Parts: sequence; structure tokens; C-alpha cells
Amino acid sequence: MSWQSAIDDYMNHLRLERSLAEQSVLAYASDMDKLQRFATDIGAEPETMTTEQIQEFLSSLHDLGLNPRSQARVLSSVRGFYRYLMLEEVVDSSPLELVKSPKLGRKLPDVLSLADIDAMEANIDLSRPEGLRNRAIVETLYSCGLRVSELVNLRLSDLHLNDGFIRVIGKGDKERLVPIGRKAIHDIDCYIEQRNSIGQNIAAEAENVLFLSRLGRKLTRVMVFKIIKQCASAAGITKSISPHTLRHSFATHLVEGGADLRAVQEMLGHESITTTEIYTHLDREYLRSTILMHHPRSGR
Repeated sequence: MSWQSAIDDYMNHLRLERSLAEQSVLAYASDMDKLQRFATDIGAEPETMTTEQIQEFLSSLHDLGLNPRSQARVLSSVRGFYRYLMLEEVVDSSPLELVKSPKLGRKLPDVLSLADIDAMEANIDLSRPEGLRNRAIVETLYSCGLRVSELVNLRLSDLHLNDGFIRVIGKGDKERLVPIGRKAIHDIDCYIEQRNSIGQNIAAEAENVLFLSRLGRKLTRVMVFKIIKQCASAAGITKSISPHTLRHSFATHLVEGGADLRAVQEMLGHESITTTEIYTHLDREYLRSTILMHHPRSGR
């Protein structure tokens, strides 16, 4: 099997059987392109790659200037590729069985305070046509802990505001119900009144979409990133933030408030509890900084 044929089959597997978003598939394709280029240079085929050649490939990634985190991501993609080849009985075993991933330092995500989020919302100009929409976007991201892809795909039919829940379609088309607070409900209700005034300008494919552009179309991920950065800038927040920062803040504030980690896992839509456990590290950092700031023996 040629590299291109094997990689094309793997991409179709990711799209059709694993239901990955196109953005994720493209990231896998980029990683596999690096392996294909390396293997072509040394004359290796998918079935003949050895553990030693994979280790040489990892060394080449270092030479290209990729940091350990990026190297680990590429290695994860290649592991998945060879698991797929084993499933299809193209190879009997994976050349990555004895290959260890690069050691990574645990990077804790940036988190906003409640005051930061309040400032972001307070500095939104509600006299502008998009003002109510942007306030509802910030509050929904924060109060429900949504991924940006989940936000842009929210539909009017997913809202069960009288019951205090929204229906969210997460990674792999997995569905979950997420509680929504009174402030988010209020902000969404205010926005929906304005949304309905767009009327006949709403595109047919966006009639059931909650958050719309001024042209009546579904918002893109890039547009939401711009909205969040503009809101942060208007509030005087200098740290680099994204929609995901609001998701991290949601989870961190829950853990700091004593929420059960399993409940946080369910609301975030994490498949594994180990992914959610990063927020216990954030909580410990918060406790440590509190002691250093306020304890008389802290040696300030």
C-alpha cells in the first residue's frame, strides 16, 4: 500500500467512522504529511517502517524546531494511523509499540476571574446591532463551559430554557445536557428578541441556528474568536485569551467552589476523567497562592 493511499483511507476513517470535525482531520493530515515526507526520503513504505526509523523521524521533528508538545501531537497521530493499519490487517504490529512520547511539562490554562468576565460584558456596546448577541455569547461560553464549535452549532431547538438546560452536541456527535444559569437565560432571551427582527434576511440553512451574523448566517469559529478578543480588549484585559479561556474559567470556578469532579467532567463533555483532573491542579495553585498571599509565615 502506498503512503498516499494509506493516508487517504485513514482520513476517510477519521471522517466517517470516528466522526471527527474537518478541522481535526486536516490537523491529522498535516501530521501524516510529515511522516510521509520523511519515509519517502529514506525509501520506507507503511508496511516496512521500523521502530528505529520512527525514532529517527522523531529526531527529525526536533531538528525542524517542533517543541515537545508538537512532537507528542504528531506522534499521537502516527500511533492512530498504525492502529488503523492493524485494524485493516495491513500490518501485523505497530512500529510505535516501544516508542515513548516526549515528556511534557503540564501547562495550566489561563483563567479569567469573575470580575474579568463581568468587565467584558459591561464594556459591550448594547446600542450596536451585535451588542446583545455578543453579550449572550460571552455569558453562554462562560456559564455553560462550551467549546467554540459547540456554541456556533447551538440551535433554537436545543434550548430548554424553562427547564434550565441546553442540549449540546460535542466531539464525535456525542450529546449532553448542560445546565444554564439565570443570567445566561436572560441574555439569550434578550438576544432572541433582536434575532427575530432579522426576519426574512435569515439564510434558509440558518433558520434554526441560535447565534447569527449580521447577514443572517451561522457564525464561524473565527468570528467568535474575534468577538471574544474585542470584548477582552474593551475591558482592558491584557492577557491573550480565546473562547476556550471562558471554558477553562467555568471549570476552574466550579472546582474552586467545591463541585464534584465527575459532575464537571459531565458538563464539559470530557471522555476521560483524567482530562478534567487538570482543574484540580489549578485549584491547588489557587490555594497555594492564597496561602503565600495571606499567611503570616509565608515570607512575603
